[in-house]
Amino acid sequence: MISWCLLSLDASVIDDLAARLLADPPALPAPDQLVPDWLPERSFDRPPVPAAVLIALIRRPEGHTVLYTERSPDLRAHSGQVAFPGGKVDAADSDAAAAALREAYEEVGMRRRDARILGFMPTYFTGTNYLITPVVAEVEPSGPFVPNPGEVHSVFEVPLQRILDPESYGRFRIKRNGKEHSTWQIDHDGHVIWGITANLTRQFRDLALGEAVP
Repeated sequence: MISWCLLSLDASVIDDLAARLLADPPALPAPDQLVPDWLPERSFDRPPVPAAVLIALIRRPEGHTVLYTERSPDLRAHSGQVAFPGGKVDAADSDAAAAALREAYEEVGMRRRDARILGFMPTYFTGTNYLITPVVAEVEPSGPFVPNPGEVHSVFEVPLQRILDPESYGRFRIKRNGKEHSTWQIDHDGHVIWGITANLTRQFRDLALGEAVP
């Protein structure tokens, strides 16, 4: 009974979320309209790099979960950090959804046919000059997720209801170039989700509950 109630509640949230998401990938803003999540010491000397991440809502018997990866400690950038599956949009990708699904397959073996794209969130511009399009999908996995050891150290899932709970969020503080910056933070089962991933998670949560700031 509890599992059925959670699935029913999650389905209601997902239906409401789908109605609030963008039906198509958002147009990329002009460079002079972009404000990064933190200001680097030097201004960018090249156009922003288009990227996409997949916010995957995994359908489980006990309720939906949100999929995260722990990046390999051997990577040059953001090693060991928690992230959504994703990466740069390649020229061969038809759009951000294609890029996000390709990356999810390469990183954890998620099959494209298992995912139903619900829509897109507004772009997110990073202090490292990446312009990220978050792609939201409901996933009914046909097999286990298997991390690609060259990119991903581990895979874990957080219950959707925990993501929706405002009490799950704290603040993470970090110094860059002598200045303190703050992001959202979520602690789950020994994993610390912070930075871009936590900020996108919070934006997803607010959008799902209709609390997003216009």
